[in-house]
Amino acid sequence: MSNTTQLSEITREWMDVFMHRSMSGWRQYAKATGLSMPQFSLLMRLHYHGDCGISDISDHMDTSNAAASQLVEKLVQNELLERTEDPNDRRAKHVNLSAKGRDLIKKGISERNRWVNELVAELDADQRATVAKALVILTEAARKLERAN
Repeated sequence: MSNTTQLSEITREWMDVFMHRSMSGWRQYAKATGLSMPQFSLLMRLHYHGDCGISDISDHMDTSNAAASQLVEKLVQNELLERTEDPNDRRAKHVNLSAKGRDLIKKGISERNRWVNELVAELDADQRATVAKALVILTEAARKLERAN
């Protein structure tokens, strides 16, 4: 087996473990908050990309504007989102995280990061240094691919 093939297999195995643990953590946190995964996904999208319109949400969620509006309405009622008029078009609405929504997402991110901290604590100092160097290289390569696409 070539080094390239071996590295690809090891990386895929790591991705499988990491993604399973990461998504499991998100699902558990979302369930504990009483949110559905689409609701939680929308809050995460707004956290990372900022406010947007209903059509942006429907595109992101691959759903109709009506379904996106219903999803937003539930989150507005739960005080996790704020809905405002677009200053350039009063018919259009913008949606952003409320303070309560931002707090909920920050707690979720902290919960997700807890597992990473526990994982790193399992490594000795030499292992941490080795993994850190490898992850920097992988992250740089991944960002390079992202920029190219």
